[in-house]
Amino acid sequence: MNNSNNQTSEKVEFNLFSEENSKDPFAMFAQMRAKGSVVPIPNPMGGAGQTWIVTRMDVAMEVLKDHSRFTVDMNSIDSGNDIRKNLSGELGSTEPQTFFTGKSMLFVDEPDHRRLRSLVSKAFTPRYMESLRPRVQEIADELIDQFEGKGEMDLVKDYAYPFPINVISEMLGIPQEDRPQIHVWSEAIAKGLGFGKQDPAVAQHLRSFAEYTSQLVANKRVEPSDDLISQLIAIEEEGDRLNEDELISMIMLLIFAGHETTSNLIATGSYLLLTHPEQLEQLKQDLNLVPSAVEELLRYNGPATSSGPRYATQDTELDGQLIQKGDVVIPLLKSANRDEQQFTDPEELDIERKIKRHLAFGHGIHMCLGAPLARVEGDVAFTTLLRRLPDIQLSIPQEKIQWHSALSSQGLAALPVKF
Repeated sequence: MNNSNNQTSEKVEFNLFSEENSKDPFAMFAQMRAKGSVVPIPNPMGGAGQTWIVTRMDVAMEVLKDHSRFTVDMNSIDSGNDIRKNLSGELGSTEPQTFFTGKSMLFVDEPDHRRLRSLVSKAFTPRYMESLRPRVQEIADELIDQFEGKGEMDLVKDYAYPFPINVISEMLGIPQEDRPQIHVWSEAIAKGLGFGKQDPAVAQHLRSFAEYTSQLVANKRVEPSDDLISQLIAIEEEGDRLNEDELISMIMLLIFAGHETTSNLIATGSYLLLTHPEQLEQLKQDLNLVPSAVEELLRYNGPATSSGPRYATQDTELDGQLIQKGDVVIPLLKSANRDEQQFTDPEELDIERKIKRHLAFGHGIHMCLGAPLARVEGDVAFTTLLRRLPDIQLSIPQEKIQWHSALSSQGLAALPVKF
C-alpha cells in the first residue's frame, strides 16, 4: 500500500488533465506505469473521494469486467463524484434527456444495459457491417473524387470527418442537409466536456441536439423508412422495451459515437502513417496489410484516452491499493495499450504486429458497440486513400500540426496534405 506521503507527491506529479500533459501524454503514461498499475491523481471533478488511474492492461480489464465492485451508474451509490451532475442541473428535468445526462447505455449496468444494447446490437454485427462495405466504399470514393484533382486538402475536414458521419447518418436516416449542424454539436460536445472540464456552452448544444433528435423522431413516426431510427421507434411502440427518454438518448449516442471516434481514428492514423514513412511505404506496397495496420493504429494511439469513469460500489483492494466506496476509478486505455508487460517494444509503431488484444474499444459489456463498423470504415478509408493518392504527404512541418483535447480523447485540429 502507498502511504499518504507518497500519494500526495503522486497527485502533484500526475496531473493527467493539464494542458501541458494533454499535448504529449505518452511519456507521462510510462512514468505512471512505472509507479504502479493503480495510481492516485487529483480529483478532476472536485469534492470528496479519491480518483485512481489504472495504467496496465490486466488490471484495466479487471475493472471493466467486474460490475459487482465497479459501476458506471453513479446514481447506484452514495457519492458526490458525478461528472454529469452539474450538466443535468443546467438542462432541467422537464427537457429532453440526452445520452450524457439520461439513461443511455453509457451510464447503466445490468439489467438495463443488456435490454438497451440488445435493441441495437443486431444492426452492429460484423456480418451486417460487412454487408455495408460496398456503400462505405462508394462514400470514400465520392469524397476523394471531390479533391483528387486539386493536389491538396485538409485530411480532417475533407475526409476523416465527413466519411464516418455520412456512413452513420445513412444508417440512421439523418437528412443530408442536417449533417453540418450535427458536426457543430458533436464538436462542441467533444471539445467542451471532459473530466473536471465543462464549457458553459455545452449545456445549450446538448439541449439543441436533444430537441433536434426529438423532432427527428416525431418526423419518423409520421413517415417511417428503412433506417435504424424507424426500427427503434417501432421497438419503442411495442412497449416495455424502450421509453421516450431512452429512445432519444440512444439515437443521440449512436449519432455522436458513430462518427466522432472513427473520424479521430482516420485522422490520427493518417498522421501516424505520414510521420512513419517506412511503415507507410510498406503499407502502400501491400494494401492487404491494412486490417492489421488498423489494429496497430488503434493500439498505438486509439481514439479514446480512457474509458468512462467507474465508481467503487464497496471498499475493495485493487492490485495492492485500497479503494474506498465512491472512489472514481478510470482505466487509462492508451496506457494499457502500451503496457510493457503485454507488448514487445510497445512505443514502436509496427503495422505487422500480431495483436492478441487491445483496449481501444474498451472491454466487457460496455465495449464499443460500433467496433465492427469502425473496423470496416478504417479498412476502407486507409485502403482507398493510399490506392487513390499514393503520393500523399504532409504539406506543413510535423511540428506545426495542432492537436486538441476532447471528451476523453486527443484529436487533430487539421491535417494539411498534398499529393
